[in-house]
Amino acid sequence: MKRINRFWTVVLTLAAVYLFIKFAIPALSRQVTDLPFPLPVPSSLVFIYMVLTCIALFLFVTFDDGPMNEFLGPIKRLLRGEFGSLLQWAVPLIVVPAVVGWYVYDSVRPVIAAPSPLRIQHPSSNVPIAVTEMENPYMNPSPEAVDAFIAEAKSGEVAWIDQVLPDLEYWKEVMEEMGTEVNHDLEAVAIPPMKAFLAQLEGGDIDRETARLALMEKSLFEGRALYAMNCRACHGDSVHGDGPMADGFKLRPINFSDTGTLETIVVGYTFWRVANGGPGLPPEATPWDSAMPEWKLNLTEEQRWKIIMAEYFLAGKTPRIPEKH
Repeated sequence: MKRINRFWTVVLTLAAVYLFIKFAIPALSRQVTDLPFPLPVPSSLVFIYMVLTCIALFLFVTFDDGPMNEFLGPIKRLLRGEFGSLLQWAVPLIVVPAVVGWYVYDSVRPVIAAPSPLRIQHPSSNVPIAVTEMENPYMNPSPEAVDAFIAEAKSGEVAWIDQVLPDLEYWKEVMEEMGTEVNHDLEAVAIPPMKAFLAQLEGGDIDRETARLALMEKSLFEGRALYAMNCRACHGDSVHGDGPMADGFKLRPINFSDTGTLETIVVGYTFWRVANGGPGLPPEATPWDSAMPEWKLNLTEEQRWKIIMAEYFLAGKTPRIPEKH
């Protein structure tokens, strides 16, 4: 089999690398991402790859006199007129200047085209309308929920989410070691609204508003625990998007304390966003989709609502009020 001259090897390699970067990679991106549009390679990156390819080919050709002479052979033959006088003058005086001129013109000419769609971090094009009407049942518990909470508190059998049970048991052990008697599990939520409720519970005269505030504090206690277990690694203790894993993502976790985040969306959208994570976002969220998991696969609806309640509390924000209200 006849070996290809090194000059044509270099030319074909440059052409193959350019075509692969410019056309093959965008085509493959559609297969990998399942997006309806390709992801083009930036021109600056194409330039970098082509420069690296030229450097590699230069080393390949110049490492010895033999390969160098073989590479220069067709060029010398062209300049001596061995391929004909027409090519001898046309290639250096017409073809090469035309190729360089076309490249320069193509790089600087204005292009009339539709603007590229901007990436939206929190798109809502595929959010069901019913989602915008949802309210967090734990931020404003119903009278029925308050009555059930009072009944549980009186019986001493308060229902807690599974995730906080080990911490409650550990808290009881520590309190016993300190010689402090624990009369009720709700004492773990040692804040004024809960203390007021426990005092009324002991006295036998419970005010419904006090019970409602105590129930909200219990839900917030559970929500903060769930946040620490599932969200803190990315969004951080301060909900500023500065958790220990934040720097590992192309798209940094959102800063909940920013005035342009939680306060600009209704709480129903926040619930939908947490439930569906990055995989549930529409095409305008690409490229660099959010890395947030689909929490609906790992957390119950109750747990997700309580996490959202904690996020708003930790950020010091309130949800946007729907327009119909």
